[in-house]
Formats: sequence, structure tokens, C-alpha cells
Amino acid sequence: MLSAIKNSFQPLGINTKQYGDTRWWLGMLLVIVLAGASVALSKLPIMQSAQFSSLTIGIVLGIVVGNSVFSRIATRTDAGVDFAKSILLKAGVILFGFRITFAQVAGVGWHGLLTDVVMLLGTFILAVQLGKRVFKLDEQTTILIGAGSSICGAAAVMATEPVIKAQAHKVSVAVATVVVFGTLSMFAYPILFEYMGLSEHAYGIFVGSTIHEVAQVVAAGTAVSANAADTAVIEKMLRVMMLAPFLVGLSFWQSKKHAHINAQGGEQNSGITIPWFAVLFIVASGIHSLSVIPQGATNAIVWFDNILLTIAMVALGLRTHVGAIRQAGIKPLLLAGCLFLFLTLGGFSINVGIAQLF
Repeated sequence: MLSAIKNSFQPLGINTKQYGDTRWWLGMLLVIVLAGASVALSKLPIMQSAQFSSLTIGIVLGIVVGNSVFSRIATRTDAGVDFAKSILLKAGVILFGFRITFAQVAGVGWHGLLTDVVMLLGTFILAVQLGKRVFKLDEQTTILIGAGSSICGAAAVMATEPVIKAQAHKVSVAVATVVVFGTLSMFAYPILFEYMGLSEHAYGIFVGSTIHEVAQVVAAGTAVSANAADTAVIEKMLRVMMLAPFLVGLSFWQSKKHAHINAQGGEQNSGITIPWFAVLFIVASGIHSLSVIPQGATNAIVWFDNILLTIAMVALGLRTHVGAIRQAGIKPLLLAGCLFLFLTLGGFSINVGIAQLF
């Protein structure tokens, strides 16, 4: 019976043997303590005014510790840190679905849906083309920056990482670009609002369809009005819900590409790898939509999910080497900057154009 239970975890990539390993427990203790410090720091007024979430602080704190004292204890904590970076990350993405309901998605209508689809595809395709053809970046960095810019910031970057099996420093670089340009959008949009000629509702859709992080969307919407903020958040949640089909599509694309490479090399194709955690993300959204879970319990799940994602960010930071980030140079930032301009200027034109169709 016990053997059957252990075997059931294998498809999820969970090795149950590691739980008796001291390296697992010490590693988990390390990331939990650092995540707790990140959450505490995020409560400080200066951090809240800058809209720095515990996820952002977590990866920075992880990088600081990872490039100082962690190297001395890595061999005694690596199992727990790697577990947090992989399994807890996937669990966090799944629980992220409890922030969304299908009713919220329906609230923005076909106008909001079409806007998000066009912005997501346009931003990601532009990222791939610019990243590979203009800036000559590697595919992993390009995909990660494209995912973070086109969907939901750091959460999308982290969710994309296991699908393409990206290196930790590339994930950190992508997250950094999200923080920089998402923060810039958060402050710039409210200033530009009076020159846009948009209603509060239209402004909310523009904000939700183009700004990177959920927290940044809330800040940019609230700076104009409560009505703008509500519309912006719903539009953003619709964009977040597209994370699951995006990951499935990305997995299919990667599989087809590798199949072509394997065929040329005479190797057997391994087939499509379905990111089940992305499918479970949609399932979680469906459960939340049915309102079968009390609101208090849902709030607790969302709180716990934030903790899981913060722990994963800390673990990612611990595995990130500053030298590798420095080696990446300015090109990732230039790519993210081009995507920021497309999201802002192109996004405004797309929003206005689609609005005229409805």
C-alpha cells in the first residue's frame, strides 16, 4: 500500500525517498526562513508604496544569500532548495487558479477577451523574433522574457521555466526585466491617462491587457479610480487564465521542434509533454468559479499560494549566480524594453482599434 502511494507521486516528479534526507529538511528550512523574511519585508510601508511583492523581494534575497553564504552550505541543503524550485513552484501555479473565476472573465466580454488574445500573441511572437533575430539571445531567455511580458510577469516566467527546463540565472534575468518595466508602466500609465482620451472602463482594459504584474495593474488602476481598478483587475485575470493554454501550446511547439531535430539526427521522438500543473490551474479556477469553497477558505488558499510562490522565488535566487546574470549583458533588458514599448504604444492602438469593433 505504501509502495503504491509512493509510486503515485512519480508522474509529478516527486521523489519520496528524499523526505528522509537531512539535505531536504535543512534546505526546506532555509527557503522557508528566507521566504518568511521576504513576506515581512514586503509589509514595510516603503515596499508597499513601491508595490514590491514578497515574490520580488524573495528572489533578490535569494540571490544575495546564494552568492554569499549559500555556497558553504549548498551540499547540505541542495535537495530541499531544488524541491522548492520545482515541485513547490508547480503547486503555487496550480493554486494561483483560486484567484480567478469564469464569471470575472465573462465580465469583460468579447472585447476584453479579444484584446488579451491579440496582446498575448503579439507580444510573445515579437519577443521571439526580436530575441533570436535582432538581439541574438538564446531561446530560453527569449521565451522567458516573452512569457513574462505577455502574460503575468514573474508568475508566468516561473511557470514557463519547467516547461522549457530553463537555467536558474535565465529565469532571474527575465524576472528582473518584469520588475523594471512593469514598475515603469505602473507609474507612467496614470500620468498618461488624461492624454489618452479613454473612459475609465477603457483605461482599465488597457491597463489589464498590457501591464506585467497583477500588483502593478492594481496600482495603475487605483491611481485613476476604483472603477478603472476593478475593470483592470478582471481584464488582467483573464490574461492570467491564458497561462494554461499558453504553456500547453509552448510544450507542443517545443515537442515539434525537438522532433524535427531528432528526426534529422536519427533519434526517436519523445512526444509531447503536457504540463499537468497548467491543466490543474484551470481546474482550480473552475472549482473557484463554482463557489463551493467558503470565501474564508479561498482567502487562506490565496495567502498560502503567495507563500509557496515566494519560497520558490527564494530557491530560484539561491541557485542564481551573479556572474551568469552579468554575462547575459544588456541585451535581455533591451528586448524587454522593446516589448514594453509595444505593450504601451502598440497596446494603446490595439485597444482603441478593437474597441471600435464592439
